[in-house]
Amino acid sequence: MSAAYPGRDRRARRIDGRVGRERIEGDGPRVAVVGGGIAGLSAATVLAERGVRVTLYERDAQLGGRLAGWATRLTDGSEVTMSRGFHAFFRQYYNLRALLRRTDPGLNGLTGLADYPLRHRSGGQDSFARVPRTPPLSALGFVAQSPSFGWRDLGRMNPRAALPLLDVGVPGVYEALDGVSATEFLAGIRFPEAAHHLAFEVFSRSFFADPATLSAAELVLMFHIYFLGSSEGLLFDVPREPFPQALWDPLARYLGGLGAEIRTGTAVREVEPVGEERLEVVTGATGERYDGVVLALDTGGLRGVVGASPELVDPAWRARIAGLRTAPAFLVSRLWLSRAVAGERHGFLGTSGFGGLDNVSVLDRWEGEAHRWALRTGGSVVELHAYAVDPAEPRPEVEERLARRLREVYPETARAEIVDFRHEWREDCPLFTVGGYQDRPGVRTGDARVVVAGDLVRTGLPVALMERAATSGFLAANALLERWGVRGETLWTVPERGRSAAGRVLAGLGRSPARAR
Repeated sequence: MSAAYPGRDRRARRIDGRVGRERIEGDGPRVAVVGGGIAGLSAATVLAERGVRVTLYERDAQLGGRLAGWATRLTDGSEVTMSRGFHAFFRQYYNLRALLRRTDPGLNGLTGLADYPLRHRSGGQDSFARVPRTPPLSALGFVAQSPSFGWRDLGRMNPRAALPLLDVGVPGVYEALDGVSATEFLAGIRFPEAAHHLAFEVFSRSFFADPATLSAAELVLMFHIYFLGSSEGLLFDVPREPFPQALWDPLARYLGGLGAEIRTGTAVREVEPVGEERLEVVTGATGERYDGVVLALDTGGLRGVVGASPELVDPAWRARIAGLRTAPAFLVSRLWLSRAVAGERHGFLGTSGFGGLDNVSVLDRWEGEAHRWALRTGGSVVELHAYAVDPAEPRPEVEERLARRLREVYPETARAEIVDFRHEWREDCPLFTVGGYQDRPGVRTGDARVVVAGDLVRTGLPVALMERAATSGFLAANALLERWGVRGETLWTVPERGRSAAGRVLAGLGRSPARAR
């Protein structure tokens, strides 16, 4: 694939893969990729392109991981696709976009949303449509138009405590802030109370976590990736069709054309070393032997496989994996309504103060399948999300409450009947706890045959969420290719440091031990 500049920001950082021969010719090594989400598909793609014989294992019946989708039939007889919920494809997701370009070079399967407002129950609403993209104009422009965060609020903030936001780097941000919660950090810089929903709903709750338990380092890294460090802005794209049709079915065909074998509905039970060179991947009563393994699993899946593999890597590494935690449960409710949502409604709306409702998506605004259903029936397809749900709350009550909140946010939906619905409860996202960074796995494990990929993995790069998954998958493939003297994949990230020399100097004052008290 071309390593040409992939986006708008001319300060994006390029990380060249290790040099080597272009690909393996003849009977190449065998690699098992365990997990068919973004991380596993990214690793499998690079390996297969270089001539590695890849077998990809996915325990579910479909690919995509947390972006999977599956067919379901509604009560009106319609065949539709249900999924794990809305995901935003930001423009600075360079490596994820590089993966998708394998089958869609122009990314024509994605479409941009003009805005995604954030509404607070008190009546305030913030918008990103007219915010300049390039820092610091992005921050200044946002303050100039925001009803939640104004110039007076800037004057009340603790400037010295906030200065490190101007120069965020990895791993420095973790060394400085991993021991502090997101809530404590915002309190320390005197972030305005009226604007807390901006940080929590846009950034913190993207990790499906209570801000009081989330590492401030992850929150600050998000500020850098999406706002203060990148000129790509805060707007994003979404797929024009459901995830399988738009993304994963074409990529599966591409992998098949490269000779990769995809085994969906096949869970890996354990992975054990065989001598000094091979590994045995066990799925049932028997196993198969490989020259390398990519563990691209969610937190629970990784804990399970490693816990059942007593000889894998070493005891200290296995203990760190065993200590990984999963974020609280979240709910995705999709409603097929008998009436249309008002035409002026946005495709995506973030919400705060609405009793656990975190956002509302009107899918028929951009997704072809939902749009065709809406045209045929005169209705609308709406999706509601609730993150970090209290485990003590009965789930049916949470589902009912979200539907009530929808009628409050979009009153016209109160006149609509629910033609059908689907509720998806999941509890499989990584939890980035305060002080937990050092115990998270890196791509390399200490055994050159075994690498790890996923959004829970430390990459040493300024990436997060779906982009961290894709980036770690590329890095995992590169680590294995290095063993065989094969060229690695080129990666891109947002700038690794603050954008201006003056900002970096000011940030250094904020980190100085002689802080003003």
